[in-house]
Amino acid sequence: MPELPEVETTRRGVWPYIRDRKIIDCVVHQPSLRWPVPDNFAHELLGRQVKGLTRRAKYLVFELDNGLGFLMHLGMSGSLRLTEPIQALRKHDHLLMTLDSGRQLRFHDPRRFGCVLWLDGLPAAHALLNHLGPEPLGDSFTAAYLHGKAKGRKVPIKNFIMDAAVVVGVGNIYASEALYRAGIHPKRAAGRISLTRMERLVTAVRAVLVESIAQGGTTLRDFLNESGEPGYFKQSLSVYGKAGQPCLTCGSEISAVRLGQRSTFFCPNCQR
Repeated sequence: MPELPEVETTRRGVWPYIRDRKIIDCVVHQPSLRWPVPDNFAHELLGRQVKGLTRRAKYLVFELDNGLGFLMHLGMSGSLRLTEPIQALRKHDHLLMTLDSGRQLRFHDPRRFGCVLWLDGLPAAHALLNHLGPEPLGDSFTAAYLHGKAKGRKVPIKNFIMDAAVVVGVGNIYASEALYRAGIHPKRAAGRISLTRMERLVTAVRAVLVESIAQGGTTLRDFLNESGEPGYFKQSLSVYGKAGQPCLTCGSEISAVRLGQRSTFFCPNCQR
């Protein structure tokens, strides 16, 4: 599933090639995504210029020259790809936007859990965004903030930092990796973690995400390849998926448990 680093990689990879480009054609092949693509979507995009592409959590926010905009979520299996209009469509290419550069931006989503929706007003006010916590790489995500939100909470810290109302974009893999770096056991109650340890956790979350984005690649070839596969990074992981293998720090065997229906990996010696 595309997580924050994959979505940010997509944004950085696509943006230079759609910036200030005019949309000269738009075709919706499959409107039945997680929510129906608006009936007027293709018509309203014609002639519009793309003035901005930002990210909020795992949503891409497209800004147009007429002050309108739309949200896009890649869902469980979606991706964006730049291609030539004459290139054969793949089975699950649901939305095609042809640019005045001659290239075509295609939204591909085999499981159809993604979405494309108009923005009505500021992105922060949209019903899908207005309840979200701060960005993990933004200034609002601090140890003091996280410590305050955790006060009195008995929920395991791993579940806590994966809650989008607390902080966005810390998916399952990144939560396991950040807790390992911070030396915090994933089952420890969020409210029982000191401010000092929260500082280590915030630093670890930022580092894991920054490194993941850096490994993503943001060149055109990542989004213009023959197979149509997105240019997502190959992760360098310390604990996730490594149950039974030796800890890179102490040599103890990595353990695995289920927390919140998710596989969780940790070192029972290094993480307390």
